[in-house]
Amino acid sequence: MYEQVSHSLLNDILNQIKPAISKQDLRHFYTRLGANFYAIHSLFEKLYGHRPDFHQQAQNLVETMARQYIQRPKKLRQLDLERERDYNWFLSQKWVGMALYCGGFAGDLTGLRQRLNYFNELGVNLIHIMPIMLCPEGSSDGGYAVSDFRQIDPRAGSLEDLNQLSKAMQQREQLLVLDVVVNHTSDQHDWAKRARAGESKYQDYYYTFETRTVPDMFEQNMPEIFPQNAPGNFTWDEAMGRWVMTVFNEYQWDLNYSNPAVFIEMLDIILFWANQGADILRLDAVAFLWKKIGSPCQNEREAHLILQLFKDCCQVSAPGVIFIAEAIVAPMELTKYFGEDAVIAKECEIAYNATFMALMWDAVATKNARLLNQGIKSLPVKLERATWLNYVRCHDDIGLGFDDRDIALCDYEPLSHRKFLIDYFTGQFADSHARGLPFGQNEKTGDARISGSLASLVGLQHALETGDNQAADDAIKIIQLLHAMILAFGGIPLLYYGDALGTTNDDSYLDDPFKMGDSRWVHRPAIDWDKAALRNTAGTVEHKIFSSLKRMIAVRKEISVFADFNNRELIEVENPHLFVFGRYNLNKQSERVLVVANFHGKPQHLNLQDIGTWSPRFGRMVDLCSGKSPDSFNGSLVIPGFGFYWLSET
Repeated sequence: MYEQVSHSLLNDILNQIKPAISKQDLRHFYTRLGANFYAIHSLFEKLYGHRPDFHQQAQNLVETMARQYIQRPKKLRQLDLERERDYNWFLSQKWVGMALYCGGFAGDLTGLRQRLNYFNELGVNLIHIMPIMLCPEGSSDGGYAVSDFRQIDPRAGSLEDLNQLSKAMQQREQLLVLDVVVNHTSDQHDWAKRARAGESKYQDYYYTFETRTVPDMFEQNMPEIFPQNAPGNFTWDEAMGRWVMTVFNEYQWDLNYSNPAVFIEMLDIILFWANQGADILRLDAVAFLWKKIGSPCQNEREAHLILQLFKDCCQVSAPGVIFIAEAIVAPMELTKYFGEDAVIAKECEIAYNATFMALMWDAVATKNARLLNQGIKSLPVKLERATWLNYVRCHDDIGLGFDDRDIALCDYEPLSHRKFLIDYFTGQFADSHARGLPFGQNEKTGDARISGSLASLVGLQHALETGDNQAADDAIKIIQLLHAMILAFGGIPLLYYGDALGTTNDDSYLDDPFKMGDSRWVHRPAIDWDKAALRNTAGTVEHKIFSSLKRMIAVRKEISVFADFNNRELIEVENPHLFVFGRYNLNKQSERVLVVANFHGKPQHLNLQDIGTWSPRFGRMVDLCSGKSPDSFNGSLVIPGFGFYWLSET
């Protein structure tokens, strides 16, 4: 396709654009549209150019972008300009995030606004509010089965409450992260209701079929996401008299992105939430956006084209907003969601580092870093203008999606090693104090994932219940160790609400008939703020954890090498219990930090000869968190049990 074709189409579109749009001040919009339209047209034509309504849909696309630009508040437009100038703003080491359920954290959005001081106290300045859009009670999948993309669940509050929260956060220089569920809707969404009533327009918004012939062809290659609770990928809808694709749950209908009207509707929704003050939008289940017979219907090339198109369109209407890709897939597939440009993230600027998370949990269970080191070696290098979300825990289960080759290279048998991990974290292993629960057990394969709060998985719940002070101290050290890793690794560290207070499993979900079958609710607690106040009382578990994390966060923000510019070097050492890497300044060799983690409960030594050029050259090494030099003996550093160092030479 020649560039002249896209220019000609753009001229036609602008000549036909509605007067209500063309009369507005669109200076920056037109500049960005002109700069991005060749890419937008190329992608839109590749996806939908075969359709007879292509030109009309292209007209609708541009008018949708223009309307949302017009509705964008003046303050957010100014922020767009600032972030265009400082385009690496999100790579700074100064960002530290927390993910939370609004109801569990503070009751509702108003309560959350009243708790903003908590984030300031801890040092968190990026707040991810889990889904708050309208969902049916009971069939909500924790907020991911949306029945109205432009309304907030009344239990959380209102759009006005969100706007007040957004303004308060802007005053505190805190970033707001919101979810947009792009892969599916609730079966109670208006589109689904109209499809169910027989409107062919809305039946084409989903994948619906009169017979099982096509679904059966899909099923030959599609895996089951929730084999225990939602087997299969299609559900018969009696009222509609058709089979509908339901990859996640029978009440979540997959959207049909081969229909350009669906893409435009979802772009409109993305820009709507950008205009409500979201700095970052988490796009849910992006690996599933394109369905193709004969494939697993995950990670398809067209899914990436859709994300690129979302990104290019957003850069026209709201360029200050960036995307998180919620894609829990193999590392080689995951980095593709940044985009395949050599430098710039052309799809999503941020992605979850699920591999790093799972590898750290392996190190906790095995008390060694063999698989952690091997897995990090296999982790692809990200783009320069993209970054990881590094996390210890999240709202979801812990999957064990390690590469079998990496497991084998560590002299483990893949199947039995995964079984060991499941047994360990569910407390079935003899030496384990973990109190996790299995999730998503697949009777066919024996596979399972793990639920449980951080404190309960590392043994703190067991220690508190049994009065074992030594076990409690060890559990707290592991909590500190894991957070030290996500704070230093490179990317945006994302804490999970309750973890900074040592919150244990919440079994109250068993009393709720809508939740009792989903063990993930055990780690989605309601914060006890009276108990949380103990974070200010010296000697308490809450104070030990909170104060140490507060200190680490403050130190991180002052150390420029913790910014994420692909400035990390993995250092392989002889001691298998240690995980060691270096962070450095690309422009100043003298600025560097050596990170050392001991995943064993007993002290371990690090031979300085093992770390080569990272050994001290001129002065002594000082731990940035404690301000003290580590113990050493005969050319080796001594790292305490479950201890860590952020070492800088002075």
